[in-house]
Amino acid sequence: MLSIICLSYYSGTRISVVFQKLSAILNEHAIPFEFIVIDDGSTDNSYELALKLADENRNVKAYQLSRNYTSHYSIFAGLSVCTGGCAMSVPDDEQQPYEIIVEMYRLWQSGQKVIIPYRLKRNDGFFNNLFANSYYQIINALSDVKFPPGGADSMFIDREVIDIINTRIHAINTSLITEILRLGFSPYYFPFERTKSLNTKSRWTLKKKIRLFKDTFFSCSTWPIKMITRMGLVFALVAFGLIVFYAYLALFGNPQFWGERLPGWTSTVIILSFFSGLNLFSLGIIAEYIWRIYEEVKNRPGYIVKKGPHNP
Repeated sequence: MLSIICLSYYSGTRISVVFQKLSAILNEHAIPFEFIVIDDGSTDNSYELALKLADENRNVKAYQLSRNYTSHYSIFAGLSVCTGGCAMSVPDDEQQPYEIIVEMYRLWQSGQKVIIPYRLKRNDGFFNNLFANSYYQIINALSDVKFPPGGADSMFIDREVIDIINTRIHAINTSLITEILRLGFSPYYFPFERTKSLNTKSRWTLKKKIRLFKDTFFSCSTWPIKMITRMGLVFALVAFGLIVFYAYLALFGNPQFWGERLPGWTSTVIILSFFSGLNLFSLGIIAEYIWRIYEEVKNRPGYIVKKGPHNP
């Protein structure tokens, strides 16, 4: 059985539209499935509509998170309650063609445990494209995970991978796609053409994008810490060279340096200012890691699924 995790946030009637279209395609190809709606803390009637859909269809279940955690944590929540032999998340915007789910299901039947669908091209506007492309290029260059061209935010995974995610991965300050890519399992990258976007306002704000970048970067990259070590070594050598240089000038050099008399405090102020800024920058990077360690030690849940008809 395939578990379809529908990510809902102020979705309204789009939930039933997604379900009807998916049902038509999957039933046509005789693919058994369950449809799990994860409402990400919507304050409209989205959750009530999902419950109504569940009352009318035996293979539909609806859950609601205690607040808005963003879609990446909604997928974690969906995996924690799904029962299928494989699972895939789908947004409610219908931008991903549902026909590819059938193709990925056949790949899973042939033995693929991790399938990563990715868009062949992005048409989200200049600034969104620039932000997304820069994000994936930085992550690919400076971390231990490698995204496909143009990036990816969805996945089709086997029950073995689902169980590892549910039992071994702490869903906090991270994203599911990076955790899956780090697990290995020789992911199969599946390209597709995105369908036309719906005329709906995106709720994926700049603040959420920045948080995702920080969580992804610091959870899968040790480059900043290594950079601090390397900078410390380089500047230690530079400082040693300056010591030797100024000692030579003091003992053997001409007090007229390059034709101008330099006050004794000039070099001191410049060096102190530079290294003070470097220290604050380094402490900021270290603080990002320590803050995440602090959050892990507290062992707080990355999401909370509220009690309801399907989560008593």
